[in-house]
Amino acid sequence: MGLAFGILVGLVPKGNLLAVFLAAILAASRVNLGVAAGAIVCCSLASPLIDPISHVIGSWLLKHPGLSSFWTWLYNLPVAPWTGFNNSVVLGSFVVGLILLYPAHRLSRPVFEKYSEGAGKWIRRFWLTRALMGAEWAARVGVVE
Repeated sequence: MGLAFGILVGLVPKGNLLAVFLAAILAASRVNLGVAAGAIVCCSLASPLIDPISHVIGSWLLKHPGLSSFWTWLYNLPVAPWTGFNNSVVLGSFVVGLILLYPAHRLSRPVFEKYSEGAGKWIRRFWLTRALMGAEWAARVGVVE
């Protein structure tokens, strides 16, 4: 789920309240934050390539006659203009990320189940990983507050 949610956060352009809100939900959830951070970096680098598609989807949603009253109502809310939903690329990227959320989770789950044990053993060889795991252990036992 960390990969799927990282894709969603990575696709949404940064600098708006929507990105901050999604990052806060990610940080508060019980997903693998390392995998999510990697997915955010990769998708943030790839998102300019997807922006033309996001613009088309977002423009279609913003110009759809049946949704115009919803967008007006949303924009008149006190905080909603800061979310960037009035930007076609932000809205389109969010929709693309939502569409990719379930398939990314469903397709990546068997891969992570198959390779996580071996990858975990390989990663634990490095001194930085052992140091971070030791700090995590110390915080769990109450040595570091």
